[in-house]
Amino acid sequence: MPSIDEVLEILKYWNREDLVRILDNSMIEFVISDSYGKLAKFSRLTTVEIFSSIQNCERLRTLPSNDRQLIIKAFLEIYPPRENDIEICDLKFLVNLETPAATEPTMKQLIIEIEAQRNLMIAVSTGGPRIQEVHPQYESRRRQIQSNLSQLHIEDPNPYKTLWEWYGKWSSGDLPTYQSRRLYITELYSPLLDKLSKGILINETPLRESTGWVRVDRGLDKARTQLERSKTEEDFQSIGLLCRETLISLAQAVYDSKKHCTTDGVIPSNTDAKRMLEAIIEKELSGGSNEATRRHAKASLQLANDVQHRRTAQFRDAALCAEATSSVVNVIAIISGRRDPET
Repeated sequence: MPSIDEVLEILKYWNREDLVRILDNSMIEFVISDSYGKLAKFSRLTTVEIFSSIQNCERLRTLPSNDRQLIIKAFLEIYPPRENDIEICDLKFLVNLETPAATEPTMKQLIIEIEAQRNLMIAVSTGGPRIQEVHPQYESRRRQIQSNLSQLHIEDPNPYKTLWEWYGKWSSGDLPTYQSRRLYITELYSPLLDKLSKGILINETPLRESTGWVRVDRGLDKARTQLERSKTEEDFQSIGLLCRETLISLAQAVYDSKKHCTTDGVIPSNTDAKRMLEAIIEKELSGGSNEATRRHAKASLQLANDVQHRRTAQFRDAALCAEATSSVVNVIAIISGRRDPET
C-alpha cells in the first residue's frame, strides 16, 4: 500500500505545516482509470483516495483549488508519471472512522504560525516576494490561525482577508515607507503575541503520565483540551467520539488474539474496543486477588462506553467520559508494564 509520509515531508519542506496537520494519520490508495494520461507514454490517469477522520475529511473537502493542486504536486514529486504506470491527476477525500483527527497545535506552534504570517505581510510590502507567488500560503495560514484562535475565544487582529487587501492599505499613501509598514504590522500583532506567550500550552500537559502509545496519549490530550473549550451539546458529544477512538487505539495496541480470549467467544472486529479490553482485563487481572481491580477496570470501561453514546451530553457527562477513559488507559498501562519503574 502506498504511504503518504513522503508527501508530508515535501509539504513540510514547502512550509505548509497546516496541510501536514490535516493530512497526518491519513491512509491513501491509488485508483487507476482506463484513460491514458498526457505526461508519459501509456500512463494511466490515477486518483489518490485519501482516507481521514470525519473532522479532517471535511476540512480537506473545503480546501481551495490551489491547495488541492499543491497536494497533487507533492504527490507527483514522489510518484512522477512513468510509462505504463500511474499518472496522478486528482484527489478524493473519504472518511475512515478509525483514523484519529489531526493533533491540535500547541501554543508554541500557533505563535510560530502567527509570526510567519506577520513576517510574510512585512516581506511582500517591503520588496520581498510577489503577492501572486505567496497569496495561497497566506490565505491558507490565515484560515488555520483563525480556526485555532476561535477555539481559544480570541479574535484575529488581522483585518486583511487577502494580501491584495493589505496591498490596498499600504499603497493608499497611509504607509509610504518600508519602516512605516514594518511598524504597522508589528504593532498589529504585538498584543496577540504577548497574550499567547503568557498562556498555557495547549496539549502540553496530558491527563496522566504518558503511556508511550502515541495515538492513545494524543486522544487523551485532545479530549482534555476539548473538555476545557466545550460549550454546546455537540461539543460535549464530540468528547465521547474522541474517547471512543482512544479506547479503540488502546485495544489495538494491546490486544493479542492468541493470548486474550473474549468472554463470549466472539472474535472481535478491529474496532470492537469493549470486547478486546474486557478480554485483556480478564487475562491480565485473573484470580481472586485481582477481583477488586478487575471490577474497577470493567466499571470504568462500562462508564466510558455508556456516557460516550448519550445524545444529550452535558459537561458532567463529557467529564465523566474523559475520566473513565483515562482510568481504563491507566489500568491497562499498569498491567502492561508501561508504568514499571526503570531498573
